[in-house]
Amino acid sequence: MYDRGLGVLEQYGLTAKSVTRGRNALICDTEQGLKIIREFWGSPRKMEQQQKLQQHCREGGFLLVDQVMINQDGQVISRDEEGNPYVVRDWFVGKECDTRSEEDIRKCIFSMARLHTVMQMDREESECTDDLAEEMKRHNRELRKIRKFLQKKKKKNEFETKLSESISIFLEQGEKTEEKLAESDYYRILQENKNAVCHGECNQHNILFTRDGVAFTNFEHWNYGIQTSDLCQFMRKILEKHCWNHELGEMMLRTYESVRPLSDGEILNLKLQLSYPWKFWKIANFYTNSSKVWISQKNTEKLDQTIALIEPWQHFLDHFPAE
Repeated sequence: MYDRGLGVLEQYGLTAKSVTRGRNALICDTEQGLKIIREFWGSPRKMEQQQKLQQHCREGGFLLVDQVMINQDGQVISRDEEGNPYVVRDWFVGKECDTRSEEDIRKCIFSMARLHTVMQMDREESECTDDLAEEMKRHNRELRKIRKFLQKKKKKNEFETKLSESISIFLEQGEKTEEKLAESDYYRILQENKNAVCHGECNQHNILFTRDGVAFTNFEHWNYGIQTSDLCQFMRKILEKHCWNHELGEMMLRTYESVRPLSDGEILNLKLQLSYPWKFWKIANFYTNSSKVWISQKNTEKLDQTIALIEPWQHFLDHFPAE
């Protein structure tokens, strides 16, 4: 078995009784339970802050996070004999959220709200907060640039034709959402939640059902911001798979609010985040960053699916949340 990085366990006083492969990682059964070893080439400071954040979650009563371990030298990053950096974290036996199961979805949302209640951490002046308004402006500029490029392109393949025919619809929605966000109390709410922390990649793949409860993993994209961004990300992923089912969306919102009630401003912020065409932008952005010589059928299918959901998406937004 390919065991690159396994030797760093010695720096934690651990030995592996058995090892299995994970996604670009090694999952080790040790005398202290399951640990996962993964290469890490990011910011050491941010990883140190992640370790503190996860420790804070555990101290606040939310134990099921994949806590980053500190080695015997007091460091969160360990290096193998070749100097490659690794991080070791606690890991869990469990299954991912079943996006077809309403009960699984409910439990994920309930646990997310519980996690959010303890994900508060003093922010230093140097720490950046994700700016949703600037992100929307940037994405809309990119969509306008792609539209202009496609308008000038005379010979288009199937993907480019469909992208060209649909881009104005999604861009108009993106610009309208950007405008409404600018008119809202976004920056006031952001300031009121300046110490709130988001997971940053809250999807079904990073939420595990274990025998001890629902665990949250892979915090590498954590950030300061309004926590409805996590809720939006999870809801959007689920609702896209359920044709933007209104009742399901309301159930997720009410489940979240049963633990962590949202202000009117936060609910509006959630609705505006759900109103932005994130998936279409992602597909278009992938296209513009590709060679454009060959577009896979899978990407064409994703575009087709996104276009097909325009009407149910708009209907959902027109009636969400229920009065």
